[in-house]
Amino acid sequence: MSIKSKKSSVKTSSKTTKSKRTKILCVSHMEDADGISSAALIKQAFGGDTILVDYPGMTDVLETLRNDEKLKMLFICDLGLNKQNSDYFVDLLTELRKKQVSITYVDHHYVDSKIIAKLKKVKVKLIHDTSECTSVLVYNAFKKKLPEHSIFIAVCGAITDYMENKPIASKLLQIYDRQFALINATVLTYNIVGHQRKQDIDYLYYLVDELSESKFPHDIPNTYEFAQIQVGKLAEIISKVKASMKISKNLGYMEVLDSGASGAANFVLGFSGKDVAITYKERVDKGIYAVSVRGSPSCKTHLGKLVSSIASKLGGSGGGHDKACGAVIPKDKIKQFVSQMNSHLSSG
Repeated sequence: MSIKSKKSSVKTSSKTTKSKRTKILCVSHMEDADGISSAALIKQAFGGDTILVDYPGMTDVLETLRNDEKLKMLFICDLGLNKQNSDYFVDLLTELRKKQVSITYVDHHYVDSKIIAKLKKVKVKLIHDTSECTSVLVYNAFKKKLPEHSIFIAVCGAITDYMENKPIASKLLQIYDRQFALINATVLTYNIVGHQRKQDIDYLYYLVDELSESKFPHDIPNTYEFAQIQVGKLAEIISKVKASMKISKNLGYMEVLDSGASGAANFVLGFSGKDVAITYKERVDKGIYAVSVRGSPSCKTHLGKLVSSIASKLGGSGGGHDKACGAVIPKDKIKQFVSQMNSHLSSG
């Protein structure tokens, strides 16, 4: 995946020696408003560069930082760990800490307690809470450095992660008219989801910049027009889901051919009548399937933990929240993944 970084807003003196560390960098999730909002908030508070990445590409991006002699402060936001990448993640951050790089990891996905202990041991600043979204955690941690508008950026992340009713987020949402916040968050989400192709990544950086400059999503040119296009595409998915989804004993599932897997997952969940839905789309360039998993309110299984366990056994990776998570599965193992998910849900 092509990764581009915006020019730093932190100016360095011409007298700075070549070896002095001056770079501030935020690596954040590119696929939803929580990740984009988190990057915008870090930019508001600290300036610096941004790198946006999806889950499969996270380790590749972090690897490029190993020998970055300019890196001074690193923020990693909304990029959950799994059994396949957690050891690598700890090892790399340990190496960077030995080089005196300041590291802050902000996330709300499930993280194994052993990994948390290892990160704390090397003095990575860990801001972790599964009861709030990442952008709200970023706001709450650095609000003294942030302008008033940053509250709205965090609220957008909470709404689109279905976490606006959580303790901190609900208080922030009270500041704004609810419908005003909902429509802005929705417009932002549709613009993010609609620009996930490799050639569209510059637009995502543009959104980070615009939000960091305290603009509402409705103030950013053409966002409503593009959101309307995305709504039309989602409407087309409904008929395809009804025609193509398959239903097992404990879940509904479907391969997605011409849209994002996450966009179809909620439709499969609703129309299947099951407590769990799985949708998957082939990433031809990587020989894998990108998988989205959603659970209903009555689902009792922590899907993020289950997905992480099954995916790692099949040579993939995955994880996330209790009712919304994702995975990367080798192409030839996707049927096994669906089958094992169905079986474990039955035994659970």
